[in-house]
Parts: sequence; C-alpha cells; structure tokens
Amino acid sequence: YQRRVREVDAQGKVKYDALVRQGHGKDRIIYSKPTDLLPKTDGVELEKPDEEAVKKTTEDTRNALEKLINAKISAALPNKVAIANGQKEPPKYIRYTPSQQGVAYNSGAKQRIIRMVEAQKDPMEPPKFKTNKKIPRGPPSPPAPVLHSPTRKVTVKEQQEWKIPPCISNWKNPRGYTIPLDKRQAADGRGLQDNTINDNIAKF
Repeated sequence: YQRRVREVDAQGKVKYDALVRQGHGKDRIIYSKPTDLLPKTDGVELEKPDEEAVKKTTEDTRNALEKLINAKISAALPNKVAIANGQKEPPKYIRYTPSQQGVAYNSGAKQRIIRMVEAQKDPMEPPKFKTNKKIPRGPPSPPAPVLHSPTRKVTVKEQQEWKIPPCISNWKNPRGYTIPLDKRQAADGRGLQDNTINDNIAKF
C-alpha cells in the first residue's frame, strides 16, 4: 500500500487521475477525463462553404439526378423498348422501289418506306439449341515412359530355356499324335518321384 499526496488542478479540483498515472512516466499520454473523448478543433472553427461552392454542388447534383430520371423515362417509352432491352440499334428506314411498276402492283405505289426493327426476344421462350451435349475429354497426361534394356542377341542356351514343351495328357489325345513313352513319363512326373519303402514293412 502506497500513500499519495492529494493534488489539485488549476480550478482547485482534486486530480483523481493521479491514481491512474501511478507507475507510468511523465511523457505517457493517459486519457482519464470525459472531456478527452471530445474532438479537438485547436481553436479553429469549421468553415462553411461559400455561396459559389453551394451553387456548384447543387447544380452537379441536379444534373446527375436528371440524367438518371431521363434514362428511366426513355426506357419506359414504347418506341424505346428494344433499346432498353440491350439492343442499342435504333430502327432503320429503307426506301424500296419495286421493279414492276403499275396500278396492279404495290397498290399503285411507286415507292415504299420500310421500317426495320429488331424483333423483341421473348424472355419466357425455351432455348432453341441443346446445351447438354457431352463434350469429349481433352487428351490425358502422357504415359510414363517404359525403359527397356538395350537389345542384345539371344544365345542358344536362352532359346532352349524359353522353349515351353507342349502339354501331354495320358487320357486325351484328340488329334491322334504319336507320343513316345519317355515323353509321357516325363509329362506324368513319375520319374521325378523317389520310391521310399516304409521301415514298418519289415516288421510283418
């Protein structure tokens, strides 16, 4: 517990913010009063704009608003429907003179003025073209290269090792081949077995 001397400000009021400043240096700025929250103008009053600046700002605002209103009004007009829908081309007028002139043709008129307007698109019309077509996939990534050993000549021994004998059956011979007995015994595998006699046979 530390006792501090009571301090007063210039108006003679007790400075309670001294408790907050305890443990801090003199140069540290500490906001402890409600007046610290108010903006400081440093004695300079905010100047109001002069009459000329007010008129200029008012005129710019009026022109911007008139431009927006005129755009909406022109879009609502019936002869500007095509332009409002994104078709910026105005109607074209073409003078047409038919090759066949006379009272019986063209209702007796020598020339006609044709008004060309782009047809308005119905927003509820279903799409004319199918867009769900399957697009072929792009080329895949190139396969990993297969590394081969350098080519070399095959020896006779390797050729004999790679020679696979045909399958010989003791039961089926559909083509009637004449197979020697030694080949049949070799295919049967009996020559590879060792005949062993059990020792218990001598006890009989």
